[in-house]
Amino acid sequence: MGYAGKFVEREQARQLRAQSWTLKEIAHELGVATGSVSVWVRDVEFKAKPRNRGHAHQKPHPLHVRKLEEIARCRAEAETLIDELTERDLRMFVLGLYAGEGSKTQGSVSMANTNPLLLRLFVTWLRREFDIDESRLRVKLYLHEGLDLEMATSHWSRVLDIPQEQFRMPYRAVNDPSRRRAKHIHGCATALYSCTI
Repeated sequence: MGYAGKFVEREQARQLRAQSWTLKEIAHELGVATGSVSVWVRDVEFKAKPRNRGHAHQKPHPLHVRKLEEIARCRAEAETLIDELTERDLRMFVLGLYAGEGSKTQGSVSMANTNPLLLRLFVTWLRREFDIDESRLRVKLYLHEGLDLEMATSHWSRVLDIPQEQFRMPYRAVNDPSRRRAKHIHGCATALYSCTI
């Protein structure tokens, strides 16, 4: 169909972008590639929608709005730049990620993170690059007191596709009022693969 054949979708994309829709939302709505949307709307002013914190009467702080706009801009640029990952891209990304976030001991490799996407990438890479024994994959959770261990375990089991029976005893962090209040609801997970059980 070519570029000219997508004129209607292009105009719809530009209208949605002006209404603060994200690139992914627009692509899903119109059934087109995110990369195409990015090209079509690159000159449309984008204002990120502030998250609703339950205070409808309060206006979001200008710095917060500016930060959201900057994040949205960076995300849009990244989506255009990355497009689709090749096998080599994935390998290099995970190796860089492992160099910064991973660790190794005698006979085992592991990575800890609160971001499910990054940990899933690490485990997916292990499965694709090596002939691993699935029964040797383990997960250990670091979770603050008061957070739902069962929900966190179910979450990470689903994200990493590792059975809950292969989870190790979690570490429960004692609440310390002097430290930051924001806590990751699903905790921090460590994905570990060992040559020995």
